[in-house]
Amino acid sequence: MKSQPRKEPAPLPLKGLLVLDLTNVLAGPFCCHQLSHLGAEVIKVETVGRGDLARNLGADPALNAAGMGVSFLAQNAGKRSITLNLKDPRGAEILRDLVRRADVLVENFRPGVMARLGLDYPALREVNPRLIYCAISGFGQTGPWAHLPAYDQIIQGMAGVMAVTGDEDSAPLRVGYPVCDTIGGLTAAMAISAALNAPERGSFIDVSMLEATLATLGWVVSNYLISGVTPQAMGNDNPAAAPSGLFQAQDGALNIAANKDEQWRALVMHLGLPELLDDPRFVSRDTRKTHRVALRECLEKALKTRPAQDWVAELNALGIPAGPVLEVGDILADPHIQARALTTRYEDTAGVDRPVEVVRTGFCLDGVRPSVPGAPAALGAHSDEILAELGYDAEARAELRDSGVV
Repeated sequence: MKSQPRKEPAPLPLKGLLVLDLTNVLAGPFCCHQLSHLGAEVIKVETVGRGDLARNLGADPALNAAGMGVSFLAQNAGKRSITLNLKDPRGAEILRDLVRRADVLVENFRPGVMARLGLDYPALREVNPRLIYCAISGFGQTGPWAHLPAYDQIIQGMAGVMAVTGDEDSAPLRVGYPVCDTIGGLTAAMAISAALNAPERGSFIDVSMLEATLATLGWVVSNYLISGVTPQAMGNDNPAAAPSGLFQAQDGALNIAANKDEQWRALVMHLGLPELLDDPRFVSRDTRKTHRVALRECLEKALKTRPAQDWVAELNALGIPAGPVLEVGDILADPHIQARALTTRYEDTAGVDRPVEVVRTGFCLDGVRPSVPGAPAALGAHSDEILAELGYDAEARAELRDSGVV
């Protein structure tokens, strides 16, 4: 019997849960960005007067000066902001009040910082035994490197990512976006989501950006661990197959992934190069990999006679995976992305003099892209209402503001 489609979207899976976001810049905020889109209420706890460093980062100096930098706008929609001085006992007590109500706390301070504040997991577990406490750091909470400072490029270099990125002339090369921060955030969001499903809640999650990145280098790491093969920087070539990589057409580049023998045969026949099937350099998968440079030269003689988009359409029609190489603006404007509603637009964002358009999440639930209710918040925009919810009256709230606690 066929299941009947839902008349209304199901409630988001984390609806009704409270997440405290004590994080800065990218990995932690990106984690909480995912949780917010999954339905959790996220309260962003920021430093008095400064807030998340990302508020001052991004390509627009005016927004940075206003404390609403592009880097902040990108991943903080839907979160409420309260500022707290956690070094003040009254600020620490307010955090404990929040923890009593919370399901999850996420922080990405260096190991030891929260302990010095008296707000680490053992202390907060006494306040709320069901709390899921997630600490994101560069190298984990233990080990010889635990207290080293960590930024995305540092992790890329230490994880071996840069060593396998680029080619023999350009490697080691940085990946063009903060991939390790992003992987760390996704890993944290996955672990938190799993912990929320435990029969008995209450756990400490230790996310190391270094280890999270290494875990995603599965094929590369396994080639070394199992086969003893030191990974090499292969540029735009797929080390596992040929022809599979970047090729030049008449007006630019395209990617082709003829990884299967039937795709290889279909490719050379479509390009009018049947003689390559009998060329001893290209008769097998392994020989094609060995002679990939010569193979590319042969294929590009044909590919350069016509535009890339023509080849993309024709090769995909034949079952040969191919795709254009696009700029960010091109893919965002493409009808496919537009049809799938990947981005959302906020017309009125505090401190910003223009509409703000940001990316949501990379998934849909029941055919609907999750969204959050509000634009990114100005620093401390919700301090008063959150304190009121915690039971602080107007006089108490005013005194906390006047003394710099909030």
